[in-house]
Amino acid sequence: MTDSTKPDYKKYLDPEVISKIRSMDLRARLVVEGFITGLHKSPYHGFSVEFAEHRQYMPGDEIKHVDWKVYGKTDRFYVKQFEEETNLKSYLLLDASASMNYTSGGITKFQYASYLASALAVLMLRQRDAAGLLTFDEKIRKYLPPKSITTYLYEILAELEKTQPSAKTDVASALHQMADRIKRRGLVILFSDLLDDPQKIVSGLKHFRHKNHEVIVFHILDPFELNFDFTADAVFKDMESGEELNTQPWHIRSDYKEKIQDFNNTYKNFCREHQIEYVNLNTKMPYDRALVEYLIKRKRIGG
Repeated sequence: MTDSTKPDYKKYLDPEVISKIRSMDLRARLVVEGFITGLHKSPYHGFSVEFAEHRQYMPGDEIKHVDWKVYGKTDRFYVKQFEEETNLKSYLLLDASASMNYTSGGITKFQYASYLASALAVLMLRQRDAAGLLTFDEKIRKYLPPKSITTYLYEILAELEKTQPSAKTDVASALHQMADRIKRRGLVILFSDLLDDPQKIVSGLKHFRHKNHEVIVFHILDPFELNFDFTADAVFKDMESGEELNTQPWHIRSDYKEKIQDFNNTYKNFCREHQIEYVNLNTKMPYDRALVEYLIKRKRIGG
């Protein structure tokens, strides 16, 4: 097959392209395939070997499990992973509140988050890690505890497929409940627009860190929520409270952008202070940035 006839997997990192695919399972797998293909041509090439079927050799591993073919290609020691190995329990925490249903055109924040969560579930299970899912709004809606069984992926994807945003937000309550529930140290990944009281959310994130969990926060917003690029007179309606505000956007754009920047910086600075990975995303961004952030974090944690 020539380069001109090879499938362009990179396009499957585009949220708009992925949204046109009907099956959550196919979406997730195509995002991952596009990502893996891209890794071979990027500075992160080493990850493409490491996360799939191998992990880096650690003191105490049996020499007989070293993959010498991989060593010959990379000049680094990797050991083969086996079905029974479970290196880490990961928890995907997905905000399914009404505000996540917002879009200025294209896909909603919730769709973006659910497609990203599905791709991460595929990556985790390929690594023989245990993946679990929690959806929440003002309360926990569904909890699927982490498992490393490959067939468990279909249960996670089915839940993501059928979940729809509704109700108000109480991110902090879900975080505290989950922190109390998890007994063994794991990786907690939050997907949310964080449109709630920052101090309360910060308290919930601190709860995880106090219990020695590793945390990644994917802060997902629509581009219009960041840039406020509305041009005509508008009525803004709160998707959770129903409250309405009539305004001329250009009169408040400057103040709004300053406040949203301060809002984002509150989370960014807190996360830096508490060794939490904070990743700013918008619904137009390709998925490879988020997936690389996950792999970097996973590499730091180790097996």
